Amino acid sequence: MKRVGIIGAGRFGLALAESLANAGLEVILIDRNRPAMQTASEFATALQGDATQPHVLEEAGFGECDLAVVAIGSNIEASMMVTANCKELGITNVVAKATSELHGKILRRIGADSVIYPDRDSANRLARSIANHNVIDFLEVSDGFSIAEIDVPSGMADKSLAESNFRKATGLSVLCVRRIGADASKARKVLIPQATDVLKSDDKLIVFGETFKLNALS
Repeated sequence: MKRVGIIGAGRFGLALAESLANAGLEVILIDRNRPAMQTASEFATALQGDATQPHVLEEAGFGECDLAVVAIGSNIEASMMVTANCKELGITNVVAKATSELHGKILRRIGADSVIYPDRDSANRLARSIANHNVIDFLEVSDGFSIAEIDVPSGMADKSLAESNFRKATGLSVLCVRRIGADASKARKVLIPQATDVLKSDDKLIVFGETFKLNALS
């Protein structure tokens, strides 16, 4: 993926544009708000315009984007029109932000390839961290499957992966281990564990599996 187009320069759109630009992608950002475009011009191709008008997106170069993100949330009519415009331009992958389940269903019917719910997902992520003392960070990969960073479960410290029967006991796969090195002030080392590797009580495990099995850790 080389070029990403983003429509909407609210907090979500601006943060996304800056993160993608920092990752080395070419970003085109368009919004009606001139001050927001001045801010975004530091890290993206920032254009002021009304994306509900099809010709504005075309002239901005959105037709050559590998992916477009419709980051408009509060104005449902505008998000619908812009999503439809992006598909009319032939953009193969259009991701649209929704504020409700109904909004999301409408966006999918219009042609959005993916629908995201940033506010809901952030709330769910925070709730999971608060409610589940074992789960440190959580990311849903697809329906029913997630990746999470967890503490070493009780009773498994000082045992190898094989001895702890981690997979059988939890139904989860350990992708890697984040371990404190000789200098605790530095970032943790990342290890790809073998069955014979012994887990330490202060290790952090990156695991993958069915979401309901992650929930069971609480």
